[in-house]
Amino acid sequence: MPRQSRIDTPGALHHIMIRGLEGKNIFKDNKDRDDFMDRLEKILLDTSTPCYAFALMSNHVHLLLRTGSVPVAQVMRRLLTGYAVKFNRRHRRTGKLFQNRYKSILCQEDPYLLELVRYIHLNPLRAGLINDYAKLGHFKYCGHSFISGNRENDWQDVDYVLSLFAKRKKTAIKRYLEHVKKGIEIGKRPDLTGGGLIRSLGGWTEVKKLKGSDIRLKSDERILGDSEYVLEVLKEAQEQFERKYELTARGYTLEKLSQKVAGIFNVTPEEIFSQGKYKKRVKARSVFCYWAIRELGETATNLARKIGISQPAVTHAVERGEKIIKEMELKLLES
Repeated sequence: MPRQSRIDTPGALHHIMIRGLEGKNIFKDNKDRDDFMDRLEKILLDTSTPCYAFALMSNHVHLLLRTGSVPVAQVMRRLLTGYAVKFNRRHRRTGKLFQNRYKSILCQEDPYLLELVRYIHLNPLRAGLINDYAKLGHFKYCGHSFISGNRENDWQDVDYVLSLFAKRKKTAIKRYLEHVKKGIEIGKRPDLTGGGLIRSLGGWTEVKKLKGSDIRLKSDERILGDSEYVLEVLKEAQEQFERKYELTARGYTLEKLSQKVAGIFNVTPEEIFSQGKYKKRVKARSVFCYWAIRELGETATNLARKIGISQPAVTHAVERGEKIIKEMELKLLES
């Protein structure tokens, strides 16, 4: 049976699991873990990809990411390829380091985000890397220590997770810690990493309750969510695939895109790629950045280099461009 293609949509939440080939270790020491974290930081910031939870084990990694300015598959390709090359060079080895495909489950946010944050952050404790819950709060290679307020970084979206518990940070941290601690008693959660319909319904117990009913369900191995959510995601993914295919068929490149945008705002393509804060030029550049990243899949770093502005400036331009497109009701492809 052929492998199913990965599913991704703008703003989608992904639980990603990376495993070593044949169960072997992908980290031999903390220097390896530090290298992985450094690469993860650079790529997440570069692509404006939010990260809510992570845990680096010995032979696998858990990540909870939201699709940012580029597809998650592109983020993972850069992360894993770069790390594997460095790991092999450092340890004088050759060959593959990871299993052929990392596992990626697109998740329905409301019922699962906090469950996944807890599940991922308890992994080091369950695996014995940390032998005490209190020590987990200081473990560098798990996102729990950062949400707990014991460590800081600029690439994990701690504030978003805490905002789901309370407005005041102190209260939010207290409730978060209580939430995670309760997970120790719950134990393993195969329903969060298992497959298809069983996972989407919350395990075998929920499946058995529906036996004999006339409820029609839709499931997908790549999605964690209820039937309605699964259908919605599949529909959006298909529409995006068809759109990208049409853009490619019409020969859309950055050059063609710049000509399209230049025509809309009555500027030259050269003005889009030149610096300056003239209102018309800024609008054109913003729309260009949005379409280049969200539609053509360009990276923020590559676009920043071509335009001659910083990567954060590109990110802001994309946000501005989205608003302009909505206000002006612009369309890249005319129906």
